[in-house]
Amino acid sequence: MSTATQTAERHTARQGYDGDLRVAVLGVGMMGQDHARRLAQLTKGARLVAVSDVDAARTDAVAAEFGVRAVHDPVAAITDDEVDAVVIATPGFTHEDLVLEALEAGKPTLCEKPLTTSPETSRKVVEAEHALGRRLVQVGFMRRFDAEYEQLRGVIAAGELGRPLFLHCAHRNATTPPNFSSEMLILDSVVHEVDVVRYLLGEEITAITVLTPGRTSAAPEGLQDPQFVLMETAGGTLVDVEIFVNTTFGYEVRTELVAERGSATIGLGVGLVQRSAAGWGGGIAADFKERFGAAYDTEFQRWVDAVRGGAGVDGPGVWDGYAAAAVCAAGVESLRTGRRVEVDLGPRP
Repeated sequence: MSTATQTAERHTARQGYDGDLRVAVLGVGMMGQDHARRLAQLTKGARLVAVSDVDAARTDAVAAEFGVRAVHDPVAAITDDEVDAVVIATPGFTHEDLVLEALEAGKPTLCEKPLTTSPETSRKVVEAEHALGRRLVQVGFMRRFDAEYEQLRGVIAAGELGRPLFLHCAHRNATTPPNFSSEMLILDSVVHEVDVVRYLLGEEITAITVLTPGRTSAAPEGLQDPQFVLMETAGGTLVDVEIFVNTTFGYEVRTELVAERGSATIGLGVGLVQRSAAGWGGGIAADFKERFGAAYDTEFQRWVDAVRGGAGVDGPGVWDGYAAAAVCAAGVESLRTGRRVEVDLGPRP
């Protein structure tokens, strides 16, 4: 029996944690450092014990900042007996291998989106976790932990407004980082709307169409920004998303539900009247960390509580990560071809 298998059996047999959950953060760029701070300073019942990053100097610096171990090999961090659980905040292309390593080691994992970079590899993770017979991987779709989204989901579930007919969504960023591609508007940004639509409505997305209006002059050369995304759900709700990532003025996420007997809107802020570089009424968040900071805090606390209690996951799991990857892959195909693309998830284990 391999050491990894023995470790997995020990951790799989462990259904709860009496003391603090000892967590390693893999990837300590901007997001990983924020998560490390959250675990070290805010999350109850958790203890940051190690950090790891491909950049050895950055690993050492962050480890020194928080007084924890620097582990330069992420696999060594995953299999370390002094680590109970891991947070994966490395680049998306590394997620498949690291999540599979964590599953083999039996370590509860919070993996930032995407679960993996393709439906095929995400499906592989779904099957690997299913074979273990225990949920171990949570995917970092933080909007599910935002108070406004939870409230809107409650309105839909209560049924007082009747059947949902439309969801109108806007997702706006001030600027994009260098080398941001047209496909990344779908894969990095609209992916959040994909997941939250499934969360709010409790049903799958069956088709997607991506339309391309005229480009904003603020977009770098070659970047198709904005885009207009139309999604169809299994229950017949139509969802539109305006994704506009070079607005120049701030970070804005808004969702309006239109149902049979009324409507409800979240994300308006306070007194928003005008939105431009010159100014606006009310306040608009500068970035996603400001808008969803409380959601990240709640997400981590609930994850730690779930792992310590033996549940492993309290939120979106590997199937949700797979579904998001499949819808986004269809969206990229629609962007490239201009056609409506159907989504077939196949059977759920």
